Amino acid sequence: MSSQALESRIKFMKLDDAARARIKSIKPLIMKEMPAALDGFYEQVRATPETSAFFKNDGHIDTAHKKQLAHWDVISSGLYDEQYAAGVTKVGEVHARIGLAPRWYIGGYALVLEKMVAKLLEARWPKHAFNTRGVTAETTAGELGALVKATLLDMDLAISVYLESLDAVETKRQLEEAEQQNVLLTALADGLKRLASGDLTSRLEVEVDGRFQGVKDDFNTTIATLAETIASISGSANAVLTGSEEIAAASDDMSKRSEQQAASLEETAAALEEITVTVNRTADGSRQAAEAVASAKADAQASGQVVERAIAAMGEIEKSSAEITQIIGVIDEIAFQTNLLALNAGVEAARAGDAGRGFAVVAQEVRALAQRSAEAAKEIKGLISTSSKQVSHGVSLVGETGDSLGRIVQQVAAIDGLVSEISSSAQEQASSLGQVNSAVNQMDQMVQQNAAMVEESTAAAFALKTEATELQGLVSSFRIDADARTARHASGRSNPVHAAQARIQSYAGRAGTPAAAKAQSRPAAKSVGNTALKVVDEWKEF
Repeated sequence: MSSQALESRIKFMKLDDAARARIKSIKPLIMKEMPAALDGFYEQVRATPETSAFFKNDGHIDTAHKKQLAHWDVISSGLYDEQYAAGVTKVGEVHARIGLAPRWYIGGYALVLEKMVAKLLEARWPKHAFNTRGVTAETTAGELGALVKATLLDMDLAISVYLESLDAVETKRQLEEAEQQNVLLTALADGLKRLASGDLTSRLEVEVDGRFQGVKDDFNTTIATLAETIASISGSANAVLTGSEEIAAASDDMSKRSEQQAASLEETAAALEEITVTVNRTADGSRQAAEAVASAKADAQASGQVVERAIAAMGEIEKSSAEITQIIGVIDEIAFQTNLLALNAGVEAARAGDAGRGFAVVAQEVRALAQRSAEAAKEIKGLISTSSKQVSHGVSLVGETGDSLGRIVQQVAAIDGLVSEISSSAQEQASSLGQVNSAVNQMDQMVQQNAAMVEESTAAAFALKTEATELQGLVSSFRIDADARTARHASGRSNPVHAAQARIQSYAGRAGTPAAAKAQSRPAAKSVGNTALKVVDEWKEF
């Protein structure tokens, strides 16, 4: 501290010659009581962990005690010259060096000053006599003021030196830190410049201390990590490019196959629709045939009843013919008897002569009528006999017709059952084909949607290929050392693109199975419109 600064403080405190003289006048008292005051102070130092930590042992404390006592000898002399300033400066620098905070220094002065003030007042006003020495209050106040001023001056100087020392240390530290910072910033600027040019092999090689070492290590670690990352990205970009090319090719092939399958399924749907229409017509025809057979069955049953009635009627006719034959026989017998009576009447009339001539004529006429009746009865009998034979033959024919109609009714009933079963089966087939047609139409829509999605996937795969190519071009602009590439390959991380390629190859390997070979050996499907179809695979491949 400069003498000018010291004089400025002394002047401001009004620590003039009179005050110094008062300090000097009480020096014997101060030096007499100071050892005990310092003993009390160092006892407090020992009892406080924060302050006792600054001393190694009691010998260390004794040394400090002696130096403090010598310093108070200078203070109490009232000579505040360069030697005093040098002593205060040394104390402040020691405190700054060992890290003794001013609060402990101020506390120590408070304890010492408390003892000194008490001893001074006790010396000026003893208990057994009040002011027997003739010391006035003004004198005592002057001595106390001078003691306090001297103590505070010493405290001020020590603390100021302490703060100046800390400032000097901090300034030195800041300068050294600034120098280190400039060195580091220069190296960082060079490293960032090389990094901006794509060089990932640069590292900070400058020597730095303190917290800048962490910045250096972080920069080098970041560059190394970035180099490994770029190397990994480069490898991944190559894998993605390869995978995207394979995916694009597979998606393109799948798109073509989906188009083929969609066309084939559309053709199948059209064929099924035609079959459904045909089966529906067949079902309608079978239903109409069943109705016709049922009607024929009813007619055949009605015809059987008619034949039965005809047979009954022919039986009645035959019975009537037999009765007529009997009546004709009676008539013929009557005619025969009449003829005999007429013959007898003629004989009797001949015997009577002329008297019986008229009766003979009548008998002759009766005989003629009887003969004609007999002949007519004979003819009728012949006709009736012929009619009876014909009626018997008709009855036989009608009976045979009834039997034939019965068999026809049974056959028509069997045909009706078969036609009904055929109609029911045709209806079920039509319903089943309708469901199959609906399912095929849904499959057709799904395949159309799948084809559209495959086209989108193909476009996305080609876009991914383009992006991977651009990424590969960007990554290739970085320069990476061999260690980063080795670390990247040694990391052993699984590559999702490679895993996807393995799954694709595994799926493609199934194409060599017997089922796939059988599907590929199928004949080519017909073309729809101008679309030429290739081999149609099995439906399960949808």
